[in-house]
Amino acid sequence: MFVVDTNVLVYAANAGSPFHPSCKEALESWRRAPGAWYATWAILYEFLRVTTHPRVLSPAWTAGQAWSFVECLLASPGFGVLVATPRHAAVAAEVLREVPHLCGNLAHDAHTAVLMREHGIRRVYTRDTDFHRFPGVEVIDPAALPPEGHRLLRGQ
Repeated sequence: MFVVDTNVLVYAANAGSPFHPSCKEALESWRRAPGAWYATWAILYEFLRVTTHPRVLSPAWTAGQAWSFVECLLASPGFGVLVATPRHAAVAAEVLREVPHLCGNLAHDAHTAVLMREHGIRRVYTRDTDFHRFPGVEVIDPAALPPEGHRLLRGQ
């Protein structure tokens, strides 16, 4: 079980990125596998924000193109979207105590870390080193793995 972060999805979608081959291979491997993997709605909407922004992705995708990508994820076996549970506020307070200098853009990552903890998920595939700030989160950079590493880390 793991979460895939926005940047991995963006690199998998962006053929012009130097990280495209490894992130696309990882994503395709996960999409074919029966094992559980997740994103959050915030991650999926951030994917829409990034891929449709002309100053971030050139050429920018249309909202329809970006949503088609999201729909493919949603149709993948084993893929799910994490949502808050009744414990969300308590878990958020716990995480905020553990990361006392949390501010700014780190709040988005904190939301992901809170949802991960709520659902008992420790592993996140991301190129964002900020996730190392959250205790109990195992950060894996898919661009740093050989292709067979994606299967091995899933335990398959």
